[in-house]
Amino acid sequence: MQGSVRRLAQYPLGVVWSGHVRGALRGPSPCLLFPSIRTLFSETGVWEKVYQPETRRRVEEWWHPRIMARWRESAGEVLNPMGWDAFGLPAENAAIERGLDPEEWTKSNIQSMREQLDSLGLCFDWDREVTTCLPDYYRWTQYLFIKLYEAGLAYQKEAVVNWDPVDQTVLADEQVDENGRSWRSGAVVEQKMLKQWFIKTTNYAKSAEPSPGLLQGKITLPGPNSPQERWNVEHKHMQHIAVVFFQIHNAQPLLDALADLPEWYGVKAMQANWIGECSGCYFDFKLKVNGEETGETLSAYSSSPETVFGAAYLAILPTHRLLYGNSSVRPTLEKAFKPGRDCLTEVTACNLFTGLEVPLVVSHKEAFDGYLDTVIGIPDCSEEDLSIARSLNLSWNTALKEDDNGIQMLVNSAEFSGLTRQQGFDSITQKAREQKVGGHLTSPKLRDWLISRQRYWGTPIPVVHCASCGTVAVPEEELPVLLPKLASLTGKGASPLEAAHDWVDCKCPRCKGPARRETDTMDTFVDSAWYYFRYTDPRNPHRPFERQLADHWLPVDVYIGGKEHAVMHLYYARFLSHFCKDLGLVSHREPFWKLLVQGLIKGQTFKLADSGQYLKREEIDFTGKEPVACGGGRVEVTFEKMSKSKHNGLDPQDVVQQYGVDTMRLYVLYAAPPEQDILWNVKTDALPGVLRWQSRLWQLVTKLREVRQHGDVPIPSSLKKKELAEARKIWENMNYAIQEGATAKVVQHSLEFEEALAVLVLMTAPMAPHLSSELWAGLCQVNNPLSDLIQRGGDVLQQQWPTVDPKYLDVPEFVELSVMINNKACGTVTIPLQASKDLELVRQLVLESPLGQKLLAGCFIKRAILSPRTALINFLIDE
Repeated sequence: MQGSVRRLAQYPLGVVWSGHVRGALRGPSPCLLFPSIRTLFSETGVWEKVYQPETRRRVEEWWHPRIMARWRESAGEVLNPMGWDAFGLPAENAAIERGLDPEEWTKSNIQSMREQLDSLGLCFDWDREVTTCLPDYYRWTQYLFIKLYEAGLAYQKEAVVNWDPVDQTVLADEQVDENGRSWRSGAVVEQKMLKQWFIKTTNYAKSAEPSPGLLQGKITLPGPNSPQERWNVEHKHMQHIAVVFFQIHNAQPLLDALADLPEWYGVKAMQANWIGECSGCYFDFKLKVNGEETGETLSAYSSSPETVFGAAYLAILPTHRLLYGNSSVRPTLEKAFKPGRDCLTEVTACNLFTGLEVPLVVSHKEAFDGYLDTVIGIPDCSEEDLSIARSLNLSWNTALKEDDNGIQMLVNSAEFSGLTRQQGFDSITQKAREQKVGGHLTSPKLRDWLISRQRYWGTPIPVVHCASCGTVAVPEEELPVLLPKLASLTGKGASPLEAAHDWVDCKCPRCKGPARRETDTMDTFVDSAWYYFRYTDPRNPHRPFERQLADHWLPVDVYIGGKEHAVMHLYYARFLSHFCKDLGLVSHREPFWKLLVQGLIKGQTFKLADSGQYLKREEIDFTGKEPVACGGGRVEVTFEKMSKSKHNGLDPQDVVQQYGVDTMRLYVLYAAPPEQDILWNVKTDALPGVLRWQSRLWQLVTKLREVRQHGDVPIPSSLKKKELAEARKIWENMNYAIQEGATAKVVQHSLEFEEALAVLVLMTAPMAPHLSSELWAGLCQVNNPLSDLIQRGGDVLQQQWPTVDPKYLDVPEFVELSVMINNKACGTVTIPLQASKDLELVRQLVLESPLGQKLLAGCFIKRAILSPRTALINFLIDE
């Protein structure tokens, strides 16, 4: 989990760059041994003229612990934490492959990764480290689940689910790719009927107008002093708010709140598209057979909820769970079902909002809109619904009638009769929410969040199943429900926790009779949906986090994450944040103000073409024209997100050993803009170039030190007109010092060169802190310094970020225009600044100038190109 950054005004250099590592990391490797010993200026006072590999190694070795200490001293009002999303399938599968306990395997990997992050010079606030697989964290994940359950937002039902036959677990729809394969194992996903836990995120899709008396805002509490006493009192208030609030309304759900996130570039549109147009809602029904209640409930969608009193039937798909699960109505439905036809059944559905009873129909369709599997047939709103109702000889009440002005009004709709359609829409959906029988606006595309996983390494779901009491939440004082130790894991079959008999068999918290614990574990997206809250108060034993601290630090100012989480992790995190606001735990709804959607370092990936199974490089024969699997079979070669399960991870230590830490950091930032991907095997040719750039920077400092050591005292007034122009150009463009070099006299006597070099080192510090620290130490010991920058003292990470000289911002009246002919520089012409962007005017001024008369008179000009970025014009002529 990537940390957050808070209040960055006037920040010291050590925290400008948060050092996000793109890609998967593996175990550390031994360091290279260099044959020669070289000196280090910071250690010996002797400056090395050339930036050799041994010098680079000594620089990084010397400055590494000092950089970490400087960051901690200067962090101030910055929260830059790191944590571990440590539960889940990859860790469990890797542990099974090695015959290890998942907990031991995970903890050893965390330790290795911490060492790797540290070796890369990444400065995180480790005092705030969180680990989702530790009881002190997942205790509060379980607590939040119970709050969802009490609010009616967590429920269990039978469902046709996506089953990964390799990983032997359920996948959410978002975890199945466009080819019907698992996002982790690559296996073709199967459909299976299982009883699963869901979180009703559809209730938070879109907002509606609040009804009177809605409880909002901060809770006012009585005054017990101890944290536990205060928490107990808050508990009771939050339970009351949860019950009242969710009976009424959710204030500004996820679709509408996107408007409050102007800096969610790209991702905002993806989330809006994923949620869809929320123009309808669900209503709850109870099913009956021959007038007798069956105990089955069903939620059905209508895109015109204002006409719900005009329903003629309820329709389900032939793939609906009621036709395949353990439902008591299954035999009745199977008796009536005939594929390819609309089948009227003996099952009826009583609408809990209207009280009206309608028949249940098995549709001839293979799919409804979006992901719907149950819809309300209303003839007033659909020609198709009208046709079906007539063909089945059904009766219904019309719910719409036009008045004398042609406005459609509600009729036969109880107390809502006489309202316009829009008034009826608002009133009916609001009343349904108040009665807790539906009414939450959502789209056909959006489904509730399936969180059950039939695997061991995850947060236990804190409920028990009692024959007398049904499903009962574990009391909060008994949390956490600890994950038991198992003798062995196979990764196959039913949930591994079924085998932990002493753990499964328990007492019902309500009646104290025999009960069984839930053996599914939670999807890891539940763990990662709230970690940002815990960062603000990571050691609190009494509550998930203190509201005062969460309100101080949150929302996160800058969130760094991948676009692959745009419609999963970020959506679920937003949902949990909205829920916590409604629960009174925080004062804000949105968790992240600004997103930096970084690209990935993608690794070369090999998989069998027929099965999609991922292969290790050593399992492939590269001797032929095309790679093939050693056991036979065509191999597809792609670049994909680095993952242990795809066997395409990169060990950064390999790069660090060869090129150094700073080179690795600079390369990750140089190879592509932050939002773009890097194909590692293709782009590694740029690493030597990054190293050469560091060497040139080192040589510039060396050059300044040498001319100041052996030359006269610098006298800026001794510079001639041409040298002053060179110094002016350096001042205007500090990169000029790297691109073109500077004469020895300018280096010796120019304040501009000295300041440009100092600023360049300062601006390099966030990206290459070890090299910059040594260069800064060398600059600060230059003889006879001219610039105040290098006379202040202190390490480079203690300096303030450089600011632009106000004189540079003054707009000049004239500009020096560079003139090129057939791509060759020929001189300059002074022109008015106001004319410098007008191609025709610039062309005329150049042609009329002495330079133009000399070089272009009588020439046939095929084209003139005016640069949009710099003062430059290029004439293409016939030679």
